[in-house]
Amino acid sequence: MSALFNFQSLLLVILLIICTCTYVRGTAPALVDRNKEGFLGLFFKCARIGERLSPYVSLACIAMAITILIS
Repeated sequence: MSALFNFQSLLLVILLIICTCTYVRGTAPALVDRNKEGFLGLFFKCARIGERLSPYVSLACIAMAITILIS
């Protein structure tokens, strides 16, 4: 089943994108910071969400991991 039709998979993909963008911005900020507008600006916004809401994102990752392990 596609990640677009399964809500749990969609949440997992969104969390992985946020975590990946935050990591890339931490290691190579020039890659993410130069694209603040347009389609690639989505990755900048995901990195910003990951930086500012990191406790909530990490709790969501832990909750998703527990959910996957249980099911």
